[in-house]
Amino acid sequence: MNQDELSERLWDFAARVGKIVDALPDTRLGRHVAGQLVRCGTSAAPNYDESGAAESRDDFVHKLSIALKELRETRGWLKFIVKAELLAKTKNGCSD
Repeated sequence: MNQDELSERLWDFAARVGKIVDALPDTRLGRHVAGQLVRCGTSAAPNYDESGAAESRDDFVHKLSIALKELRETRGWLKFIVKAELLAKTKNGCSD
């Protein structure tokens, strides 16, 4: 996979996260999780893209580490959504 392909996948992921955020309930907990998730879940793609314009190797590594950190946080919030059952199950047993 090349840099452009990974970038495209990260942007697709960010768009899917946006759909999940919009599907969360309009409750105090749902709004809190939505706010956290929209920030971390949509930031990996631009941080990854910014690594292509890094000014040094250290800057490149730093930008990629930020993208990875945001992806890890996103994974945590997605796990929480499942554990807290914040999304309704669909007919096939999967969440939206």
